[in-house]
Amino acid sequence: MKLDGPVIRSGPPGPKVAKVLEEAGLGPEDYGSPLVERAEGIYIKDPDGNVFIDLISSRCIANTGHSHPRVVEAIQKQLSKGFHWQTTDMYTLADRLGEMTGQKPCQVYWSQAGSMVNEFAIKAAKRITGRPNIISFTGSYHGSSMGAISISGYNPTMTRHYGPTLPGVFHAPYASCYRCPFKHDVETCGMACLDYIEDVMFKTYVAPDEVAAVFVEPIQGDAGWYIPPDRWHQGLRRLCNDHGIMLVVDEVQTAFGRTGKWTAMEHWGVQGDIVLLGKSMASGIPMSAAVLPRDILESTDPEPIPIHAQSFSGTPLGVAAAHATMDVIRDERLCENAERTGGYMKKRLVELMEPHGCIGDVRGLGLLLGVEIVKDREKKTPDPEMAARICSEAFKRGLFVLNMGSYGGKALRIAPPLIITEEQVDKSIEILDESMRGAQGL
Repeated sequence: MKLDGPVIRSGPPGPKVAKVLEEAGLGPEDYGSPLVERAEGIYIKDPDGNVFIDLISSRCIANTGHSHPRVVEAIQKQLSKGFHWQTTDMYTLADRLGEMTGQKPCQVYWSQAGSMVNEFAIKAAKRITGRPNIISFTGSYHGSSMGAISISGYNPTMTRHYGPTLPGVFHAPYASCYRCPFKHDVETCGMACLDYIEDVMFKTYVAPDEVAAVFVEPIQGDAGWYIPPDRWHQGLRRLCNDHGIMLVVDEVQTAFGRTGKWTAMEHWGVQGDIVLLGKSMASGIPMSAAVLPRDILESTDPEPIPIHAQSFSGTPLGVAAAHATMDVIRDERLCENAERTGGYMKKRLVELMEPHGCIGDVRGLGLLLGVEIVKDREKKTPDPEMAARICSEAFKRGLFVLNMGSYGGKALRIAPPLIITEEQVDKSIEILDESMRGAQGL
């Protein structure tokens, strides 16, 4: 029987989940993310029979929905053949990723998580350019391994007690216009955050000819879904070109249809030198990839050596799932649905601003949407406690949503599977409305 919902039968947590939590030394207050007994489409069912709408696609992983039949079939078919070591399908997948990212002919370095392809890109950029330094951005999230936390600028707790982190990493201000670090207005700022790199960083504390790469997210994810203004990414690309710096584009959260395009950078017509993919590329099978021009690394060494070899690189299950994922996105026109339904969902979220003064901003592209929660809309005063209460109230009603953010703010993370319908959007908005009222004691 197909899952439908949301349905709350007991709790949450119900008795079965409560027992699991107790045995793990946890309490009912620790149950804010559904334990999965079964997942299908946009729904997750827990062991007590509670069915939740997954409004975050399990952190931007289930773009095709949970357990899509074509992805399941591809995995099962590969399981019957073998599930370790590379297959010829890995090379056809590399071609598809090269075409998707504009890097064809390309080479691909495979891994299992976004953190690891960021690690590879740090190494690759330094080797290719012969330069020691990296520039990244405030508010960025590139993973949780040592190199990845070094280039991330999401939150100081990421690096606390782990220092010193990777040397030679410098953070520039991102175009987080809702909370502009320069207190400018987006209409008149003249891209001050880009000017800062050229006029301050390059002239005072990091020489441009010693910078190997700039790492950038097309849309900052965990910071609260910040979208730079038009021409910002183009300006960053020109800056890199002017100084011979590689542009590494981290599309781990934003690719495979999430923003209404195969890659988010398509919105700005900008091509990265290295493009990083992960999360949704295999619909839940651990799989990530760094895509770059075919000869760019090998040409730097007369005796090429594997600089990022791993035992589980390009695993057959991941490759099979990734092929099926791309087929589903193409055949079911999920990019188009993300753009269309995402526009509808954004409109419905904006409508919630009238009855709910706790919403300071609604922003996003496609089905990558952020809802900033504030105490005062004019002053943009952050209200992280309210954001947490809204998520808790939503969970009680069968809607799984999280809040995250940098720069002191917290935004609801709205990123449902790309298969979501307008009717399901309406139900989600209805629950969010009820949850905001409950959180505010209305």
